[in-house]
Order: sequence, then C-alpha cells, then structure tokens
Amino acid sequence: MRKRGCGDGPAELSSPSPNGIIFHAGWKRAQLARSKNSLTPPGPVKLPARTVRWIRFALLVAVAAFFGLVYLISDGFREEFNRALVILGRGDIDGLRDYILSYGLWAPVASSFLMVLQAIAAPVPSFIITFANGLAFGTFWGWMLSLFGHTLAAAVCFWISRALGRVPVEILVGKAGLQSADRWFARWGTYAVFAGRLIPGISFDVISYAAGLTRMRFSSFLLATALGIAPQTLFYSFLGRQAPEYVGLFMVFSVVVVAGVVGTAVYRRRKRRRKPRYDLL
Repeated sequence: MRKRGCGDGPAELSSPSPNGIIFHAGWKRAQLARSKNSLTPPGPVKLPARTVRWIRFALLVAVAAFFGLVYLISDGFREEFNRALVILGRGDIDGLRDYILSYGLWAPVASSFLMVLQAIAAPVPSFIITFANGLAFGTFWGWMLSLFGHTLAAAVCFWISRALGRVPVEILVGKAGLQSADRWFARWGTYAVFAGRLIPGISFDVISYAAGLTRMRFSSFLLATALGIAPQTLFYSFLGRQAPEYVGLFMVFSVVVVAGVVGTAVYRRRKRRRKPRYDLL
C-alpha cells in the first residue's frame, strides 16, 4: 500500500481484500449520504394547533377592534353602517338597489359589504341582496357580483368559526341549528355544503359556521359553496322581483339535482366498499 500525502484522498487499496473493499464502499456511501443531507433544504416548520388557533383568534380580534374603533370615531362610517342595517332589516329590495347604486363606482364594494353584513349581523335572507343586484346591474353582472358576495360572506363566517371555536358559534347561530348541521356534515361531508347551498330554505350562514368547525379544507369549502350557490343566484338575478313566484319550481329542480349528486356519492361509496381486496404475496 502506498503512503498518503497531506492532500491525498482516501487510501487506495493495493490488494482486493474483502475487508478493504467493504471499508472503501462504506466510506463512499457515507460521503454520498452526507453530501445529500447537506444539499437537502430544511422542511417547513409546523406550528402547534393551539398556536395556530390563537393566531387566528388574535387576528379576528384585531380586525373587529379596528372596525369598532372606526365605528366610534367616524361619524360618516357609523351613519352608513346603521343605514345599511336598517335597510337590510326592512328587506326593501328597491331600497337596497338605491343604496347600492348611490355609491357609484364603489357600488360593487357596497353590495359585497351588505352580503358580509347580512351574514354576520342581520337576520334576513341573503337572496334579498341578490334580487337588488339583479335589478341594479342586470342579470349577468348581478349574478357575478352576487356569486362573489355570497362566497366572500361564506368565507368570513368559515374563518370566524374556525378562529372562535364551538361555544361562541353556538351563541351566534343557536345550539339546535348547529347540532342539526353537525349531523348533516357527519353524514355527507363536503356534499353537505354543496347541497346546503343548492336547496332554498337551508340557512346559508349556519352551513358556513358549521363547516368552519370541521376538518374540511378551505379550498374544498369555497368550491362547494361557489358551485352550489351559482344556480340559485342566477335564478334570482334573472327573475328579480318575480323570483318568489317561481321558488316552488326552483326547489323541485334543486331537490332533483341534490338527489342525483347524493345518489352518485352513495353509489360510489358502496362500490368502493364492495371492491375485492387482494393481499400482496
């Protein structure tokens, strides 16, 4: 075996002895593993669930405190906020249309604000704002704006529920309604959101709050909300004031669609259960 210099690498083997070959191969593998580990970037640091919960709660409190402060110190904002609550409470479609259009270029923002306000503070059905959007912007743009507003309001309710937890949400929406939504979600999961959006008469906000208490992903919730609310908002935007006369027909259509979706889901679930399983040899 030759002598090693200071700058030489590992000693080369002069004889193919088994021990030397094993040592050399092991040394090479160790060097390769060390180089791979040094080039591998560290993975993302995951915060504990309790920490994430407190961060969400702190953000929610900060946003609420900001709007509360603006409400107290700004006379204009306070007057407009109270005016919007009064108009929503009356359920005046023409009044809502005039209120939205009074903001000019900011009318779409005013409509979205009314949607969120209705979901949080005003115990009135959201389709009243959809009627007003259809009258103010026409069928297509009224539909698009209502679809965006409904989805935004649902997202706000979802994150409020996820930040606050069950007990405050029960105070907001009622214990009985939330328990009913729990049973609905336990049976159908994501399909519960889609069906709840599609069928008129089911509380839009309770579904949103209940979804925030589940493990449903936010992206799945938004997709189910948008797909479920699209036919209803188009129907209300197109018919405007005449929509209440055709609610019965639309409910029949909605029930048929939901029955088809749920039936398909049940069929696929049973098919997966009946699929034979093979053990690996």
